[in-house]
Amino acid sequence: SPDYDDARAQLAALPVTGWGRQTDFSRYRLGEPWSDDVNVEFGHNGCNTRDDILRRDLDELVVRPGTCYAQTGVLRDPYSGATIPFVREPDTSDAVQIDHVVALSDAWQTGAQYWPAAERQWFANDPLNLLAVSGRLNEQKSDSDAASWLPPSKAYRCAYVARQVAVKARYRLWVTAAERDAVARVLKTGPAPNARAQ
Repeated sequence: SPDYDDARAQLAALPVTGWGRQTDFSRYRLGEPWSDDVNVEFGHNGCNTRDDILRRDLDELVVRPGTCYAQTGVLRDPYSGATIPFVREPDTSDAVQIDHVVALSDAWQTGAQYWPAAERQWFANDPLNLLAVSGRLNEQKSDSDAASWLPPSKAYRCAYVARQVAVKARYRLWVTAAERDAVARVLKTGPAPNARAQ
């Protein structure tokens, strides 16, 4: 599919090497979670990143008056194709979570450990690398790359790996050989019918 020619070209240009060390990875090394103090899209808008992504990705959105908070909405989950209601309450909010498409641990092991602190925080809050998704699938994915995990929805797999490649290209991250091969297989197969663009 010509729709993914750019992703194939970007993938071919990414450096290929092994995993870096993981032993010194911790979430705090990527800066304050959901910080607005970042020089990326939505940065410095007075709202935290999580709510920025919820407001971007939810349908039928209701925002709490006078705030940035997404109060209710409906997620058309790209990973499963399911429709998931979102209600901002302690017992229900986790049904919809924000996924780092390139997981933070993955990024740490493929180049982020060498960045200055500010760039790590920008990466962790860059909307290019963030999607509202099923909480269950976000937890299932954990810190996997494309060699270990792909969305259950085959219709979304091309868009998913293309986004991972775009993130890695923007931030000069590398890929492992297994990851490169897994992404290449998905892009070679092409999008399934009725694939939902994101």
